[in-house]
Amino acid sequence: MKGEYQHAMDAKGRLFIPSKFRDELGEAFIVTKGLDECLFVYSKNDWKVLEENIKALPMSKSRNLQRFFFSSAAECELDSQGRIVVPQNLREYAGLTRETTIIGVSGRAEIWDSAKWASYSGNMSSDQIAEAMEELGF
Repeated sequence: MKGEYQHAMDAKGRLFIPSKFRDELGEAFIVTKGLDECLFVYSKNDWKVLEENIKALPMSKSRNLQRFFFSSAAECELDSQGRIVVPQNLREYAGLTRETTIIGVSGRAEIWDSAKWASYSGNMSSDQIAEAMEELGF
């Protein structure tokens, strides 16, 4: 998945999912707490891979990951208008209000409060990006 989209969430927590993401995620997918106070969105297949990878770790290394990702995971289904209802606990965790930004991050999507995303993405320096690219051999 790739791209960045802005959408308003209504008072009931309904959020439009961009059609390009819906094609990759399917009709039902998993939304859970993510890092940096955003939400991670996985297709059911990608979620199974994540789940198996975490479960394969020794308990001493995986218990916090299990608690963080699995306790907050919710299966969300698209309605006829291409929206999901973001559960209240996840809205609170990510600080979602009305204005949201949905971004594609390769194998997942992320849902951000638009102000948080603007602040986070504005703080990424070109030096940090260059350093990360160098580590990958670019």
